[in-house]
Amino acid sequence: MGGAIKDSLTLEPSLGQNVESVATILETETQVTIDDWLHRIMDEHLPNAARVDEKARSSHLPALFHELILRLRNPIPSGSPIRESKAAAEHGLLRLKQGYSAATLIEESRCLQVSIFHTLNLNSHRLDFNRLLPDVMVIADEVDAQLAQAMASYESGASQTRKPPIAAV
Repeated sequence: MGGAIKDSLTLEPSLGQNVESVATILETETQVTIDDWLHRIMDEHLPNAARVDEKARSSHLPALFHELILRLRNPIPSGSPIRESKAAAEHGLLRLKQGYSAATLIEESRCLQVSIFHTLNLNSHRLDFNRLLPDVMVIADEVDAQLAQAMASYESGASQTRKPPIAAV
């Protein structure tokens, strides 16, 4: 009985079992992951969730997944400067125009990471476990980097729309 448990926990794929990279799984499961994210966002009852339709709410995600998959397939050394993401910057400005708070933008990013990890968990039978931890680190770093860029453009846009204080006469 103990042998069956040990066999099921091995990191080596069974003979004939197809093992795939995290990038490949996320590429094939992008829409499923986006749908999961949308459900999580609605379940969290985030402000603006009901006001913004699903297409507008998730329009930034295909570009984010494209950049994430590209980074998973072409790793950069830890501590390297983050790559600029035009899509992330546009996302921050869009959320500002849609009336999102900064906290909601951050919560959406957290839900995205949860959805990505949920997708990987559902597909664990396909995963190359020898690459899993480094790839999870890349996912966390890339999603956080995209959030940082979105927040920078959000804050920049917000400061440009603020009216200067009225000078005392």
